[in-house]
Amino acid sequence: MFVDFQDQWRPGPWEPKRPPGRLTKRQERVIGWLVGINLLLLLVAPLGGSTLVAAFIALLGG
Repeated sequence: MFVDFQDQWRPGPWEPKRPPGRLTKRQERVIGWLVGINLLLLLVAPLGGSTLVAAFIALLGG
C-alpha cells in the first residue's frame, strides 16, 4: 500500500501548557464548602446507610 507523505500538514512548534491561574476568593470559598460537606457526609452517610439496611431487614421480618 502506498502512502504519499509529500505535502503533509506539519504541526506547529510544541509549546507546554500554561499552568492554571490562582483561584479567586469565591472559588476558594466554594471548594472549602464542598470539602466540608464531603467530610460531613463521610461521617454521616455510613450511619444512614446502616439505618436503612436495618430498616429493610426489619421490614422483611428478620
